[in-house]
Amino acid sequence: MDQPISDKTLTATNTAGPLVLALPKGRILNEVGPLLTRAGIGMAADFHDGSSRRLRFETSDPDLDVIRVRSFDVATFVAFGAAQIGICGADVLMEFDYPEIYAPLDLGIGACRVSVAEPVGGGGARGMARQSRVAVASKYPNIARRHFAARGIQAEVVHLNGAMELAPSLGLSRLIVDLVQTGSTLKANGLVETDVIAHITSRLIVNRTALKTRPEAIGDWLARFRAALAA
Repeated sequence: MDQPISDKTLTATNTAGPLVLALPKGRILNEVGPLLTRAGIGMAADFHDGSSRRLRFETSDPDLDVIRVRSFDVATFVAFGAAQIGICGADVLMEFDYPEIYAPLDLGIGACRVSVAEPVGGGGARGMARQSRVAVASKYPNIARRHFAARGIQAEVVHLNGAMELAPSLGLSRLIVDLVQTGSTLKANGLVETDVIAHITSRLIVNRTALKTRPEAIGDWLARFRAALAA
């Protein structure tokens, strides 16, 4: 009789075949390009082709393949061993806090911040000090709850994956917790940043089990990325 797959079984421990590097779609993917080049990673011709339906690509190194996934999914692919290494924002690591992930390198790209924002004239942090409960719209429910709990405030989180800026004006929430880069989107929607929870950059992450089972291969890539950063 077949046994159900346990969480531990899902963590890849195979030592054969190419390593898989998980990369996020979007802005970080554009910023990481020069770093990948300096690390000696040449992409398949259709990697940057927006019309390509492929999600896994060969590279110029036969021992490394690349997958292109949503930024939030990079950590999940690496945590469960489907990819052995990856690049993702520190915001994703803060939200999911996977113990299976080791994040040895800050790549210094994708700089932004996770912040609290509210409608202009809303009272700011001083106004929040008098609250015991608040409705917050965010794609970061864990970060939001931890942040407000540390201030003695219970956060009732409305989980949205986008368009957070609409939530206060449409009555979904009083506040939002979201990534902020320039603040222009907040301003355009009548919001103001009131508290910075964390400054964010992208990290090179590694599956801990893979680091034990394939130490030479992963150690080589860590060294190549360190050299690329130094260059």
